[in-house]
Amino acid sequence: MDAEGAWRAGQLRRAAAAALIGTAIEFYDFFLYGTAAALVFGPVFFPGLGGVGSLLAAFSVYAVAFLARPLGAVVFGHFGDRVGRKATLVVSLLLMGLATAAVGLLPGFAVWGWWSPALLVVLRVCQGVGLGGEWGGAALLIAENAPPGRRGRYGGFLQLGPSGGFVLANGAFLALQLGLDEGSFRAWGWRVPFVASLALVAVGLFVRLRLAETPLFRADERRERPPVVELLREHWRPVLAGGGAITVGYALFYLTTTYALAYATSGLGVASTLVLAMLLVGSVGGAATVWLSASHSDRWGRRRTMRWATGLVAGWSLVLFPLLETVRRPLMFLALAGALVVLGCLMGPVAAFLPELFPTRVRYTGAALTYNLGGVLGGGMTPLVATRLTEEYGTAQPVGWYLAVLGLLALGCLWLLPDTTGAELAAVDGGRRRVPVLGTDPAA
Repeated sequence: MDAEGAWRAGQLRRAAAAALIGTAIEFYDFFLYGTAAALVFGPVFFPGLGGVGSLLAAFSVYAVAFLARPLGAVVFGHFGDRVGRKATLVVSLLLMGLATAAVGLLPGFAVWGWWSPALLVVLRVCQGVGLGGEWGGAALLIAENAPPGRRGRYGGFLQLGPSGGFVLANGAFLALQLGLDEGSFRAWGWRVPFVASLALVAVGLFVRLRLAETPLFRADERRERPPVVELLREHWRPVLAGGGAITVGYALFYLTTTYALAYATSGLGVASTLVLAMLLVGSVGGAATVWLSASHSDRWGRRRTMRWATGLVAGWSLVLFPLLETVRRPLMFLALAGALVVLGCLMGPVAAFLPELFPTRVRYTGAALTYNLGGVLGGGMTPLVATRLTEEYGTAQPVGWYLAVLGLLALGCLWLLPDTTGAELAAVDGGRRRVPVLGTDPAA
C-alpha cells in the first residue's frame, strides 16, 4: 500500500470511529429525555395535570425536538455543504451537549413555575436542532471515505451509534434507580445523566477535531445556490420517499423504548427497572442485526434488504403489544427484544442508502433532511398517537395496527426509490448524478 492509500485507510478508520463515538454521544443526549419523560418529567415539570395529562405534556415536549430536527438538517446541512463536514459536526455536538446538561440543571415547576416547562421546550428545541445536523454529517464522514463495495459495512459503524447511546442512557437510569430510593431519584438522581453529558462531549470533540475533511467535499467546488434550494427543486422526490421509507423504523423504536416503558410502568404496573433491563438486553440483539444487515446490504442491495426488514417490522407490530400486555416476563422480553431485532435489520443499511441518493454539493442537506423527516413523521408524533389510542380503547393493541399501516406505506416509498448499492458518489454529470431515476433498475 502506497503512502496515499495508507492515509486514506487511516482516515476511514478515524471517520468510522468518530461517527460511532460522536453519534452515540448525541443519541445518548437525545434518548435521555425520552426515558426521563416516561419516568419522571410529568410530575417534575407538569404537576397537577393528572397521570395521563402530565404524560401527554411530557411527550408533547418530547415531540418538539422532532419538529426541530428538519430545521437543524437545513441549517447544519447548509454549512456542511458550503463550509465542510468536519466543522459542522463539531458545532452540532457542542449544541447538543450544552442543551442536555442545561436540562439536568433546570429547576422544576415547584421552583420556577411555568418558566420551567417553557425553558424545557427551548432546550428540547436546541437538542432537536443539534441532532438534526448530526446524523447526516456523520453518515457523510463514512460514505465519502469508504470504497463503494464496502460502504454499507462501514455505515454500520454509524448505525451502531444510536444503539450505543440507548444503552448508555438507559443503563444510567437503571443504575440510578437501583442505587437510589424513589424519593432521591425523583429529587435529584435523574439529573445526573444529563449533567454527565459534558464529559462525554469532551471525548467526542477530541475524536472529531483530529479528522480531516472528506476528499469528495474538497474536490467538489460547485456551490452557487443554497443547498436546500437546489435540493427541493431537483431532488425533492428522494427526500419525500426516503423519509417515508424510514418512518416506520422511527415509530417502532420510540414505541418500544419510550411509549412501551411508560405504558408498562404506569398502565400495566410493571417495575421500571425490569422494563429497562429487558430493553438493555434486547438492544444487544438489535445492535447485532444492525451490523449484519448493514454489511450484507453491500451484496444483497440496500433496497432489497430494507424491503424484507420493513415486512418483518409490519408483522412484528401486530404481536408487540399483545405480548406485552400478558405481563409475563418471558413474553414481555420477547416483545421488546424482537422489536429491537427487526428494527436493526431495517436501520442497518440506512447510513449508506441515504447519502447515495444525492450529489456531493447537496448530500449533507439531502441525507440529513430525509433522515429527520422520517423522525418527525415516525418518532415525534407516535408516542402521542399511541397514548391517545390507548386511552380511547383501553388497550395498546390498536397501536400495533397503526404501526403496521406505517409499514405498508414505507414499502410503497421503498418501491419508488432506486437501489444505488455501490454507486460512485463522485459521478456527477452536468449537475446530476449518474444513478438510476426513481423506480428503475441500477443495472439498466
